[in-house]
Amino acid sequence: MTLIPVILCGGSGSRLWPMSRGGYPKQYLSLLDEHSLVQQTALRSKGISGALAPIFISNTDQRFLLAEQMNSISVTPHNIVLEPVGRNTAPAVAVAAILAQRVNPEALILVLPSDHVIPNQALFHQLVQQASAIAANGKLVTFGIKPESAHTGYGYIRRGAALAADGACFEVDRFVEKPDLKRAQEFVDDGHYYWNSGMFLFKASTYLAELGQFSPAILKQAELAIANGQQDPDFMRLDPAAFAASPADSIDYAVMEKTAHAAVIEAEGLGWNDIGSWTALAEITPKDAFSNSQIGDVIAENTRNCYIRADHRMVATVGVQDLIIIETADAILVAHQDQAQDVKKIVERLNASGRSESVTHRRVYRPWGWYEGLDECQRFQVKRILVSPGRSLSLQMHHHRAEHWIVVKGTALIVNGSQELLLSENQSTYIPLGTTHRLTNPGKIPLEIIEVQSGCYLGEDDIVRFEDQYGRQTATEV
Repeated sequence: MTLIPVILCGGSGSRLWPMSRGGYPKQYLSLLDEHSLVQQTALRSKGISGALAPIFISNTDQRFLLAEQMNSISVTPHNIVLEPVGRNTAPAVAVAAILAQRVNPEALILVLPSDHVIPNQALFHQLVQQASAIAANGKLVTFGIKPESAHTGYGYIRRGAALAADGACFEVDRFVEKPDLKRAQEFVDDGHYYWNSGMFLFKASTYLAELGQFSPAILKQAELAIANGQQDPDFMRLDPAAFAASPADSIDYAVMEKTAHAAVIEAEGLGWNDIGSWTALAEITPKDAFSNSQIGDVIAENTRNCYIRADHRMVATVGVQDLIIIETADAILVAHQDQAQDVKKIVERLNASGRSESVTHRRVYRPWGWYEGLDECQRFQVKRILVSPGRSLSLQMHHHRAEHWIVVKGTALIVNGSQELLLSENQSTYIPLGTTHRLTNPGKIPLEIIEVQSGCYLGEDDIVRFEDQYGRQTATEV
C-alpha cells in the first residue's frame, strides 16, 4: 500500500498577528518548541509506517522558506507544488492526487494542514493505519475530533452507522457549518458529533472520481495547471492561467458533503489543536501558579490568566487579567482573550491602509539568509544582513541608491563593478549608484554585514537582476 502525505502550507494565519504575517505565516513559526508547525507536521508524517516523502502545496512567496525548513530537519519532499493563486483546498488536493497517481495509480493520500498540533503522535499513527484500511476500500475518510467543549469556531460532523466492529469508524451522516453556542452545546450533549479537523485520507483515484462527478471544472483546471506547468529540480510551478480559472472551493463543499462514500474515524485523545487564535495557543502553553503563560523577558505583577510573549524587549504587567500581549520588533498586540478571534480585523485594517506590518516583519527572510531593518529616514536606511554559508545574493544594480557594506562577522566575497574583493571583519566597501555588485559568503560560518543605503528612493523593487541562482527574474520576486 502506497501512502503519500499531502501537506497544505500556503495559508496566512491572520489570527496570530503580529507574529504571523503574510510573508511569514504561522505554520513557519516555532510557537511551542524548537520546530515550526510545518516542521512538526512533516516529522509527524515521516513517522508513519510505510509513508513516502510528502507532497507540499505552497506558493511562490514561501517556497524558499519551506525548502529551508525542510532541509533543516532532513525531510526531502517528493515535490513542492507552487500555487500561483489561492483556490482553497479542493483544487490543491486535486493537483496532489494527480501527482500521487503518477507514483502509484492506487496510492492513498493523507491530507494534512500544516498548522495543527498533535501531541499524541503514536495514536495519530495508529489512526492513520486504521483509516488506510477503510480508504483502501473506496471510502473518503475524515478525522473527527471528539469535542471537549461547545466550540463555535469549528465545523461539526455527525456520525452515522458504524463501519468497523471496533466502533471507531462510521459513515458520515452530515456535515454542519460552524454553529452558535446553543447548537454547539447540543452537539456536544448529543454525543454523535465531532469537530471537523480538516484532515483526510483517501485513494487519489477515489477523490478524483468524486471530484469529477461533483466539481468537474476543478478537476479540469487542475489537470491543465499541471500539464501546462513547469517542473524544475526543486519546485512544481502550476500554470497561472489554468489554476486561476479553477473555482475556489474546499474539500468539504466540493466533495465530502456530496459523496455517498464519506466516512469519519473518531480521533479521541490526540490532543489536537489547530491554533486558530492566540487563546487557543494559550490553552496548550504551560502556565504558572497564576495561570499566566510567560514567554521571553516578562515581569508580571498581580497578573492572572494572561498569555504574554516578549520577543525583543521586556514586557511588564501590573494588575491585569485575561489578556493576550504579544511583543514583536515593530508591533505590539494587546487583546482581551474573549476577543482574540477578532485580531484578523486589525490585519484587514492594515491591509486596507497599505501598511507593511500585515505582510512582513522587520526581519525579512530570503533564500540566501535574511535582512533586518535597523533605522530609516527620508534618504537613508540601515540594515543588518546575514548570508548563510555558501549562499550568494543576485548579481544586481540599483538606479536610485548607493550602498556602504561593513563586515561584522565572517568573510565576504564581493563583486563591486570590475573589482572582486575578499573582506573580513571590520573591513568595508562602497557600492556607487548604478554599479553592478554581488555579495557571497564563501566561508563555513554565517556572514553578517551592516548595510547603509543612501539615495532618493530606497524601495526593495529598485533591483535590476543580471544573474540569480534561485531563479528569480524580477525585482518583486522573493
